Amino acid sequence: MRKLKLSKAFTLMESGPVVLVTTHDGQKDNIMTVSWTMVLDFTPVFAITTGEWNHSFVALRKNKECVIAIPTVDMLDTAVGIGTCSGTDTDKFAKFKLTPVQGKVVRPPLIKECFANIECKVIDIIKKHNIVVLEGVAAYIDSARKEKRAVHAVGDGTFIVDGHKIDRRKMMSSKIPFGV
Repeated sequence: MRKLKLSKAFTLMESGPVVLVTTHDGQKDNIMTVSWTMVLDFTPVFAITTGEWNHSFVALRKNKECVIAIPTVDMLDTAVGIGTCSGTDTDKFAKFKLTPVQGKVVRPPLIKECFANIECKVIDIIKKHNIVVLEGVAAYIDSARKEKRAVHAVGDGTFIVDGHKIDRRKMMSSKIPFGV
């Protein structure tokens, strides 16, 4: 084995899905790209990492709600583009030709072009690590969508695309929550 710079160790573990998080600040909708995501519980509770540097964070902290929209590989350039411009001076829905769809529970919109959307409420913000803990309150999936492969950021400007799905449901049945 060769030694890896410790400063690059996160690239070995960062591969959660790239998501688009929508917020509403009271006047307008915004979208931010987040690649640091984590499932915390089956209930469903999730976490994302973001902070003051991100224009959407103020709305997220103030209104305590958002939508996690999960794009697919065909939307990678859109996700990267969204993450490299600011909502302070850009209407990202217009710039990237995305369709906002009103959800049932929260004010921020779902993104029609995404494979899945999860309406969420903020239940905690762990300031020391900029971790926003979210509880899913409604979820939607576009099962008719042809492309279903998610994209995972490595953290160095490269990405991994979902591939083969391997079924071990029978083997893991004692650990899978009922109904999943």
